[in-house]
Amino acid sequence: MNHLTVPFAQFLAKFPEIELPVILHEEIHHAFSAENEPLTDAMIRQYLLPIEEMEELDDLTEFIPCFQLPKTEGFHAVVYWKAGLMNYQYTLVSFTPKGEFIDRSVIGGTYLQDNVLTLSVATINEENEIYIASGQSKTDDGNYDPTTSTAIEMELLPDGQIAVN
Repeated sequence: MNHLTVPFAQFLAKFPEIELPVILHEEIHHAFSAENEPLTDAMIRQYLLPIEEMEELDDLTEFIPCFQLPKTEGFHAVVYWKAGLMNYQYTLVSFTPKGEFIDRSVIGGTYLQDNVLTLSVATINEENEIYIASGQSKTDDGNYDPTTSTAIEMELLPDGQIAVN
């Protein structure tokens, strides 16, 4: 199979810069899907599959480019939405200006594990600080358990690393 190299600038062009703050909730990926051009299979293979630790694309997984964070110097940071089987994630990933991987972190989404549904909502502010609130409910009764709520603070550092505060 011929693997043509996709220039990093073409990949980045799929992720428009947005104004911060932004809230990544359960339904916002629909807006990104409607407004942004889809990633090509070649872009997914070259830039996302290696960091997702996936060998190959499958029919059950979808990737949607969401946005690029503004005002990053010395690196690029993008957010994409990945939909798999009962697992929907917003992922923040940083790259060097040449397109080399720096760091990645799942920052929000919804997933089902052992009959427990976990929902995480992320807010990214103007200082590239990420606040993630998560909660869980059992699928058999549908009741939200407030004692399962968690909050995580993260930060996108000036070198492109993603740190948990």
